[in-house]
Amino acid sequence: MNTKNKILFIAVAAVVAVFSGAVLGVVSTRRAMPVATPQESETSSEIQSETQSVHESYIDEEGETITFPVPDGTLPEQTTETVSEETTTKKSFFSRKETSTLSRVTETVKTTVATKAPSTSERVTEPITQTAGITTAAQGKIANYEYAYAGFNPSYAEINSANWNLLLVNRDYILPDNYVPQLAPSVTNDPSSCKLDYRVAPHYNEMYLAAKEDGIILTPVSGYRSLSRQRNNLNNKIAYYQNLGYDKVTATQKAAERILPPGTSEHNAGMAMDIITADSTAGFQYTKEYKWLEEHAADYGFILRYPENKQNITKIIYEPWHWRYVGVAAAKAMKASGQCLEEYLGKV
Repeated sequence: MNTKNKILFIAVAAVVAVFSGAVLGVVSTRRAMPVATPQESETSSEIQSETQSVHESYIDEEGETITFPVPDGTLPEQTTETVSEETTTKKSFFSRKETSTLSRVTETVKTTVATKAPSTSERVTEPITQTAGITTAAQGKIANYEYAYAGFNPSYAEINSANWNLLLVNRDYILPDNYVPQLAPSVTNDPSSCKLDYRVAPHYNEMYLAAKEDGIILTPVSGYRSLSRQRNNLNNKIAYYQNLGYDKVTATQKAAERILPPGTSEHNAGMAMDIITADSTAGFQYTKEYKWLEEHAADYGFILRYPENKQNITKIIYEPWHWRYVGVAAAKAMKASGQCLEEYLGKV
């Protein structure tokens, strides 16, 4: 081998040696990296869940669980998730490329997760609220109430056709057993949109169109919910907390701060709408949609039902996306006074 070839050989060998050393270094480093134990992974997931946006889930017509973010950012858990979160495959609306624009999100929500009208078996031809001039107020507490073990002992809500818009349902007041509202689409020209009590729906539609003229899309995502869905959602949440180690009483109390027992939710009465937007990862309260609602919702009879500074009264966590119809006069009065519905009705 001549001198030139020897020099070339030595140079090639040196390059190979350096490259091999780098590869071994990378492999060695990767082998040395610590692997998180199951406990560490679970802790990390729990911490992450404390900061991520809340999600709600619905089952579409194909039986698939569809998940979308509820614009909050302060709640640690999903609102209606199943207990086995690790084994449930879910799709997020806002992780899909086709939902990059607000109009696409609106269309997707309408076609796949809009709250469905109750089945024929869940509906009555004439809901009890349709009888003119009738006022009903059952006396006393409910015997053998299913969630009494957690300290909940509601009375029947007063159904007054003259002041139907001020119906109060919460932990203390529950809808009569045969109460099923007559429903209508919340967006008049979209039959697939979320349903509301037929007397509330025109007011939401009017507000929706007014906001749209200002370039704001108030996407309705959860209006009426059947009692069976409400019960299933609450029981899933109770089980979720029990799996975290809470006893059943505490688990139920914590769950009810997010999902009210069946019959005590305004969604069961078709009186309230949860509203979302494509740009809500930081919290719905920081969006232009929320700002518009703060300024104009009372003009159409809607109030922020669960304000941040009234949690000690409503017993419900802050829900900036939950807007309840009470009528224009009452809404404006509450906005001016800063009262929540319980205070306005003297039911604190």
